[in-house]
Amino acid sequence: MIESHKLKKREGYLEKLIGFQDTELVKVITGIRRCGKSSLLRLMIQHLQESGIQPEQIVEMNFESHDFRKMTSDDVYDFVKARIIPGKRMYLFFDELQRIEAWEDAVNSFRVDFDCDIYVTGSNAYLLSSEYSTYLSGRCVEIKILPLSFREFLYFHDFEVRETSSALGGMRKQVWDKKGERYELREIFDAYMRFGGMPGLADVGLDQEKALALLEGIYSTVVIRDILEREKRRGRRQITDPVLLRKIILFLADNIGNNVSVSSIGNTLTDEGLMEGEKRKGRPSPHTVQAYINALQESYFFYEIKRFDIKGKEYLRTLGKYYIVDIGLRNYLLGFRNRDSGHAIENVVYFELLRRGYDVSIGKIGNAEVDFIAATAEDKVYIQVTQSMQSEDVRKRELAPLQKIQDNYEKIVLSLDPGLDSSYDGIKSLNLIDWLLE
Repeated sequence: MIESHKLKKREGYLEKLIGFQDTELVKVITGIRRCGKSSLLRLMIQHLQESGIQPEQIVEMNFESHDFRKMTSDDVYDFVKARIIPGKRMYLFFDELQRIEAWEDAVNSFRVDFDCDIYVTGSNAYLLSSEYSTYLSGRCVEIKILPLSFREFLYFHDFEVRETSSALGGMRKQVWDKKGERYELREIFDAYMRFGGMPGLADVGLDQEKALALLEGIYSTVVIRDILEREKRRGRRQITDPVLLRKIILFLADNIGNNVSVSSIGNTLTDEGLMEGEKRKGRPSPHTVQAYINALQESYFFYEIKRFDIKGKEYLRTLGKYYIVDIGLRNYLLGFRNRDSGHAIENVVYFELLRRGYDVSIGKIGNAEVDFIAATAEDKVYIQVTQSMQSEDVRKRELAPLQKIQDNYEKIVLSLDPGLDSSYDGIKSLNLIDWLLE
């Protein structure tokens, strides 16, 4: 078990969890493996103990542990029941609960039979799919965890950003590590773009060999436990081909930010000879490819983003795009080389917008495309992402779609090299790294 004092806090998620403490809702924490769900449970337990809850009022079960892996839902119920203290409120923590068949029966019984507050984690969206929601509809709240943002990456790796005077007047940001070494902020951002935001990297350090070993472990666990094993447990036989699964993962990883259709994936795999060498007849059907993509989305490996017609004010059924949950995993899959960094920074911006609570879609206006429409109930922002705004051609290309939008919501271009102008006709030009640090 991780020692509590070593845990780094992820304030936003913890505050959300504390906000739902002692409500009757079951708190369900979801996200890809090793993105910090178990640590969030430990932080919550630490918070309860600091606020006067006795250790015996807390029951913890981690279903990845050998002690609990063979349990049935009845065994889980009996284990908890034996630890209930009459007259006391109990706090129940279940880590990776999706491994237990019919787990929702046990959770529902705890709600009915005991005075308790329930916290659950899962690495698969199947946990919250239709079968589950019929049991607990309206009685659970989902807290979605992502790998570290750039700000969290700095904090987890003990980097501190300080402003220093620049030779040209004004201020510039630089970074110090805990040994007192100084770095340019861009160097640290490049490390984030290379290694990604998996919290475990803070334990092994920013070393390519160790990072690869960590990322490989995460990848294998997601593929084997959350996709292939889970299919067997559900008695489904759709996703049985590990080779095809890997091909589809590599295709999506290589095509983040590109418009992708299910039929185009099957065609590309066949045309590029990626399906040869195995005993296969022809190309995989769109239905098969879609089942594999759904499994990758359910395990929080890839996220799909839909297109929105800004003029017609409706979602389009045509091509969406996919982004990978962690840019480090992409580099592990495709090799650490500086490939299409434009799409890579777009990937980072997409997940930052999700962290900030926006609903995100791609904007279509006429034949032009806006990278992201980020909306909340009260607000909307249009965002273009590009490597640099220095060249006149790039500026025209990036600004044109935003200039076509007639409403008064904020319009922003984010780039690593914004040039000297901070706005063009009311469209803000911001430094991407500064925006990530906001």
